[in-house]
Amino acid sequence: MKNNRFVYFVLLPIFLLLAVFFVLPIAGGLAISFFDYNPLRAINHFIGFENFGKLMSDKIFLKSTTNTLVFVGTTVTLNIFITLVLAQLISMLPWPKFRSFFRVIFFMPCVAPLIASSVVWGGLYATKYGLINNMLKTFFGISPVNWLGTASYVMPAIIIFTLWADIGYNIILFSAGMDGIPTDFYEAAEIDGAGMVKKFFYITLPLLGRTVSFVVAMTIISHFQMFAQFQVLAKLGGPENSGNVLTYYIYKTAFQTKDMGYASAIAVVLFVLIMIVTIIQQRLNRVEWGY
Repeated sequence: MKNNRFVYFVLLPIFLLLAVFFVLPIAGGLAISFFDYNPLRAINHFIGFENFGKLMSDKIFLKSTTNTLVFVGTTVTLNIFITLVLAQLISMLPWPKFRSFFRVIFFMPCVAPLIASSVVWGGLYATKYGLINNMLKTFFGISPVNWLGTASYVMPAIIIFTLWADIGYNIILFSAGMDGIPTDFYEAAEIDGAGMVKKFFYITLPLLGRTVSFVVAMTIISHFQMFAQFQVLAKLGGPENSGNVLTYYIYKTAFQTKDMGYASAIAVVLFVLIMIVTIIQQRLNRVEWGY
């Protein structure tokens, strides 16, 4: 009992922190979603589930939800694939200093503020003087592309930027996981004549089960909540709302139209969506965490 009291005493600050900055905001947002809430009004009327009822008839909300799912599905899949391959290639380098060098290089974009990186990439995507269009014209003879002004190009452009800005984290995590795999397994596989591909699929990937499960879950949650690049690269949601995602729509509804009740309803949907997708992912990638 004395040990339990000590544990509770030590964990109490963490529980208080979670309650103040996590539980209470979620509860507050859920409560506001049942009101016609405007912070500039003195009286805000209770309207029940009316805000949620409006969602299915809101074309912008449906478009934003589709864009969010496409963005998350594409970026998470490509992110995990690219970072696994790069981490494996880096771990194969024989010199520790070279491995550290490449990890630092890939991690550098993660250090820069996302909003600043988005502004720089907005210049790279510029139609007339952008570096990307100049390179396409110089090396391939392709006419300038309006990356951020054409509905079919906005989302691919943002996905490319997001991959550049975000892969560094997962490369570090996968590299750490690979470094923790005993070399005995690889030596035994080499004796049996296994090549690089077989060693990756039969040794590295299975033993990275915990790391992969954690990285996928955290990447999904992170990408569902991404906002800065959409605010900068897809101004006003992009042409035909092609770059409008739920996070940007929540921001626009809450702070531009001041309809915070409806914005809270959208935020609740986003929260439930993240929770459902994460639970499904954890079920599909269930690993045994005990020894």
